[in-house]
Amino acid sequence: MANPGVHHAIDYLELSVTDMEEATAFYGAAFGWSFNAYGPGYTGFVDHARGEREAGGLRLVDAVTTGGPLVVLYSTDLEASEAAVRAAGGVITKPIFTFPGGRRFELRDPSGNALAVWSQ
Repeated sequence: MANPGVHHAIDYLELSVTDMEEATAFYGAAFGWSFNAYGPGYTGFVDHARGEREAGGLRLVDAVTTGGPLVVLYSTDLEASEAAVRAAGGVITKPIFTFPGGRRFELRDPSGNALAVWSQ
């Protein structure tokens, strides 16, 4: 049986995307995620850092609204992650910078979602 999760922990993340094929190509190339397609409008993703359990999904929408919560991913090699995001077609909106607790960069995926990647 799949791990049911931890009480009150963020359990699943849905990202809105405007092009499913482009989104799966981007997240697969940039972060190594794999996907479970459930139809033309929804695809689950497995980030493999947390095992084989789905961590979230990509939901097809007409337009992405920016703003709201910032999704922050962790990296053990920040420079390699930034290079992978660029190579996969992401846009770096804030190159690597130092903040209290570590370093990070910020990006937009091909649909316009804002994310960040940090490291100690």
